[in-house]
Amino acid sequence: MDWNSCFSHGRFGQGIISATPRTPYERDFDRLIFSAAFRRLQDKTQVFPLPGPVLVHNRLTHSLEVASVGRSLGKIVGERLLEVLTPELHPEAQRFYLSDLSSVVAAACLAHDIGNPSFGHSGEAAISAYFQEEAAASIGGQSLQEYFSAAEWSDLTHFEGNANALRILTHHYANRQKGGFQLTYTTLAAIAKYPCESTAMDGKSLLTKKFGFFQKEKEAYREIAGKLQLNVLSESPLVFQRHPFVWLVEAADDICYRIIDWEDAHRLGIIDSGTAIHLLLQLLETSATENMDRVHRTLNELQQDPREQLAYLRAKAINFLTVSCSEVFIERRNDLLTGIYNRSLIDGLNPATAKALSDINEVTVSKIYNHETVVKIELAGYEVMRSLLTAFIPAVLKGQPSHKEKKVLKLLPLQYREEEQSAYDRVLSVIDFIAGMTDSYAMELYKNLRGISLPTHT
Repeated sequence: MDWNSCFSHGRFGQGIISATPRTPYERDFDRLIFSAAFRRLQDKTQVFPLPGPVLVHNRLTHSLEVASVGRSLGKIVGERLLEVLTPELHPEAQRFYLSDLSSVVAAACLAHDIGNPSFGHSGEAAISAYFQEEAAASIGGQSLQEYFSAAEWSDLTHFEGNANALRILTHHYANRQKGGFQLTYTTLAAIAKYPCESTAMDGKSLLTKKFGFFQKEKEAYREIAGKLQLNVLSESPLVFQRHPFVWLVEAADDICYRIIDWEDAHRLGIIDSGTAIHLLLQLLETSATENMDRVHRTLNELQQDPREQLAYLRAKAINFLTVSCSEVFIERRNDLLTGIYNRSLIDGLNPATAKALSDINEVTVSKIYNHETVVKIELAGYEVMRSLLTAFIPAVLKGQPSHKEKKVLKLLPLQYREEEQSAYDRVLSVIDFIAGMTDSYAMELYKNLRGISLPTHT
């Protein structure tokens, strides 16, 4: 793989598409933003419970902001690659880096959380825990674990939103088009932060910290990797080289959640104005180019409204980190292309900036992620997700479901019914259904199934 071969406008499940006024990568962005799966992110928890009297970020607004930062990263990096690589690039590559890389990164950023279930990371944990804790449960005359191969069981007991995103984008659901969203191979590769199967996870490498595709999508990712000439680092378990554009998508997400969670916490009164402003100023002071006198003058002009002060500092911080991460990408471009680089772009920033971000993160973890409201939504989500899985999983596995289980199965939409498929396929379809629910719908269905409330006509 080189800078001339690491992109392709071919589409998964469709091949090369005909020319249109929009580029293939702009069409990726459009397909995602108009999709139901993306729209449902509007009612999925980012960090803080939804809805509330104070407007904070949900998965959808977070994804839109990540896409905005990602577009900037792609534009800056594309222009800089042209400056340093022009003699080595063929004309198509020059056009790609000049105008298309920004669209690829923006589209991949839109989709980076599309596989996350309801209730934030506790939703992921609840799905994994159900299979871990119910492994020996008797269903239809055999234990739950006995229905699956070792690799399939690893997928289920380590459920991963990143792998689920690739499944949503590529899986052929019943009564749907082949190839899923039929995105370009380039955009799909840019989403895969962990290009390996679940049995490869070891926590020793950036590539294998988590996993990026289920057994069901293993061959789909082989196809994507083959089209973009990604090296196979290990065949068993299967691990691929990371695509260089992934680092830009990851950086956009890192920049947003580190700074935006901070602003939300201030709006909710979890972090006081003094702390919030001081630590963002400390971050900006590590910039070699920022005019800090001007920053302080602006803060003085806004001193009557701490929220405006923080909004101003948020914008400055995001710009600083975006430019800085772009510089790291260019400096380490050869290592990124060959896979030698083994950390995030954020982690590659200068020590002073890294220390300032670490100070922010320390307060974020202690005061935000462990705040009572956050913990409560995580516990509620854990109970809801587990209860839904308990209702649906035995029903799809049993050869002769009970009367109640037959009723439960009627709630599965047509695209998730895999009666003729393997136990693994049927269970993944149930997870597709449950993980795709909004927070509100999951809670309402939970109440309906437990008899706490009855459905109403709309």
